[in-house]
Amino acid sequence: MVGAAKRIPAAGEGRRGIVAAGLAVAMAGVLAFHRVVPNSPGRLGSLVESFLPWVGVVVVLLLVVALVRRSGVALVALLLPVGVWVQGFGGLLLSGPGPESGVRELVVVQHNVSDENPDPAGTARALVAGGGDLVALEELVVPALGVYEDVLGAGYPHHAVHGTVGLWSKYPIREQQLVDIRPREFEEGWSRGLRTVVRTPYGDVAAYVAHLPSVRVGVRGLASSPRDASARMLGDLVRDEEVEAVILMGDLNSTVEDRGLAPLTSQLNVAERGFAFSFPAAFPVARIDQVLARSADVRHIRVLPATGSDHLPVAARVTLR
Repeated sequence: MVGAAKRIPAAGEGRRGIVAAGLAVAMAGVLAFHRVVPNSPGRLGSLVESFLPWVGVVVVLLLVVALVRRSGVALVALLLPVGVWVQGFGGLLLSGPGPESGVRELVVVQHNVSDENPDPAGTARALVAGGGDLVALEELVVPALGVYEDVLGAGYPHHAVHGTVGLWSKYPIREQQLVDIRPREFEEGWSRGLRTVVRTPYGDVAAYVAHLPSVRVGVRGLASSPRDASARMLGDLVRDEEVEAVILMGDLNSTVEDRGLAPLTSQLNVAERGFAFSFPAAFPVARIDQVLARSADVRHIRVLPATGSDHLPVAARVTLR
């Protein structure tokens, strides 16, 4: 009996497997060594880091291609970016630990309310429903500021506002001051930084609220020089902060992977659980609304229901050490 002829793979099948495998290795390299990507021209490194978690989508697409093509080489190669992605971002997929008795925990709500918000009263009520001990707001403008003061005042008897940023607190605010994070090229009157000291049941906490300058993506890449300069100034202030426990809340116009925030993320802890993509509200692709901390852990961060803003509010559980 004559045996069945052995099938010889077509040359194109092998090449397709090699291409997919090569792309898989490249994706793993981007994930693992994104700091090596040069930041000039066009701040390419920062641009890549702003959307780094989405490399996982590319990996999934490559997996589908490998399965359709039945490429064993590509499937094996895909284990590399999958492993790197899980190591870097897998923990964010896990739910945060439940409340524990005796834990020194504060719930913090952060929201860029938008200076064009058509419903500040509804936004304020939504923030109250978030159950925060502290509520940090950006893009506060007259006359909406009065609405936020009225609605939030019942549950948050202590508040401080400087420029377009403010903090509402359930606990006494014993210090408050404007902090200068204005890039040199910006005009006088640009005021988006606030420092307070809040007397919590667990001791004093230096609570900062900041709104860093916006960035733009164009044909020349990412325009982020003012934001980066503002982040450096804010980082210097945090480094010199004498109160040990620090919580920084704000629209930082960047993700925590972006090297532009390194002056802050190098000395403050970032969220351990939760992606909480907050911008744009219609189709969130990145979390640029941040809660960072020193001498404390940001155990979990999540988005709250949409308001009249182009950002989603976020709520974080911060455990003081």
